[in-house]
Amino acid sequence: MQQYGFTIVENLQKIDEDIKRHELKYHNKRVLVSKEFTFDAAHHLHCYEGKCKNLHGHTYKVIFGISGYVDDIGIVIDFGDIKTIWKEQIEVHLDHRYLNDTLPQMNTTAENMVFWIYEKMDQALNNQRDDLRTEFVKLYETPTSYAEARREWMNDE
Repeated sequence: MQQYGFTIVENLQKIDEDIKRHELKYHNKRVLVSKEFTFDAAHHLHCYEGKCKNLHGHTYKVIFGISGYVDDIGIVIDFGDIKTIWKEQIEVHLDHRYLNDTLPQMNTTAENMVFWIYEKMDQALNNQRDDLRTEFVKLYETPTSYAEARREWMNDE
């Protein structure tokens, strides 16, 4: 029944009656899924002549691009699983932290941090399933400035 430009669903589709389990997986291609998060942190830069040599903070935004093959029900990775990896293995080192203390010995530039975040996500995905890959990570330091790490660049010297 259609009313006011939308449809009211009266008969919810039932598995094994209206749709068969073998129909849930529509294709066998690699698909990219993406999820983003924000965190707040303080840092300062070494050997840098500018305002960023002083302690200051940012609201960072990080975007993950993860690829894999769909499973039997058509999912590459549950978005909740990406969130769990983020919360338990990455964000704990970043959110409301002094990055110079919590990250490995490095200058806490966006360029260094994005590579570290990429490595952490890729390691976590490799522990879940062989076909899951981190394709890219974007780390926004401000709404208009970001650094990016991509899979195809990882072996560049």
